[in-house]
Amino acid sequence: MRVVILSKALLVGAYQRKAEELAALPGVELTVLVPPHWTDVGRVTRVERAFTRGYELRPIPLAFDGHFHYHFYPTLGRELARLRPDVLHVDEEPYNLATFLAYVHGGRVGARRLFFTWQNIHRRLPPPICWMERWVLRHSDAAIAGITAAVDVLRRKGYTGPAPVIPQFGVDPELFRPAPTRPARPFTFGYYGRLVENKGLLDLLEACRGLEGDFRVELVGEGPLEPELRARIAAYGLGGRVRLRPPVPSTAVPALLHELDATVLPSRTTPTWKEQFGRTLPESMASGVVPIGSDCGEIPHVVGDAGLIFPEGDVEALRERMARLMRDRDLRAELAARGRHRVLERYTQAQIARQTYDVYRRIGIIPG
Repeated sequence: MRVVILSKALLVGAYQRKAEELAALPGVELTVLVPPHWTDVGRVTRVERAFTRGYELRPIPLAFDGHFHYHFYPTLGRELARLRPDVLHVDEEPYNLATFLAYVHGGRVGARRLFFTWQNIHRRLPPPICWMERWVLRHSDAAIAGITAAVDVLRRKGYTGPAPVIPQFGVDPELFRPAPTRPARPFTFGYYGRLVENKGLLDLLEACRGLEGDFRVELVGEGPLEPELRARIAAYGLGGRVRLRPPVPSTAVPALLHELDATVLPSRTTPTWKEQFGRTLPESMASGVVPIGSDCGEIPHVVGDAGLIFPEGDVEALRERMARLMRDRDLRAELAARGRHRVLERYTQAQIARQTYDVYRRIGIIPG
């Protein structure tokens, strides 16, 4: 059974473990098509080749790099005509031009077609985006939703087909695992990801202003909020406690997590966005690093009983959660153990690959 996955997310080396796991399942002949690069909030991600055993990872030309709705792949039709896939798995939202054109080309070679969605807010989309979405929903053999709220949005939009809930990517528990030892250091909080306002990073700095004790904060990433963060760090006198660092490759994240005692994801809901998953959460939990998160979107459901949650935007509550973790060693140990168990139970790459494989079986690609 020939499977083609079209995915800009699979540029990221750590995510490619899912493709390896999928390729190892019975009857799967897998090709992953990716762009040579993708630009998001000014950051260019290029192809990492970290886990490529058992399948072909093939970069193909990209048009309109960084344009979420309107990027597409000019040579995709030729690629699909050559590969003749039984299933075309488009790792994109149903309203993107890339998805629409992939579905058109996939239909010409007789492939079963499915897409992935995180969309957890029901919004009216303008033409031609809404037209593309309606067409894709009508011509889909299945959908994969990252979270339950995304299924609800699909149903409101009239989609009636299979829509299992499967996170886009999991965690490799061999790559992300607790550090064997913890060197003597101040208690260290961390955030890694995009430096944008809706991630609540200004709230994190406010919480640090009144936090007592010996602590440090590592902010790892880049984005448009960086100048404001630097200005606030200086204005609040936090230069000796809070450090801004450039992003690291995905394969270096496990080592980064070994420098931390807790991660903080203080996301804030906006009219057009709320946290859809928070990939840093299961990565932290797998590594024995306790997450502190706001109650924005999916964060409480991902963390469960393995971390601390506070009301989004409530700086005093965030500060209290940070202080509690700093002073309570037993609580940290208990939450760290729960987190590792939760990831092994729900969020490994192997589990997510198997669930994706089951979707292919459900739509008749693989005999049951």
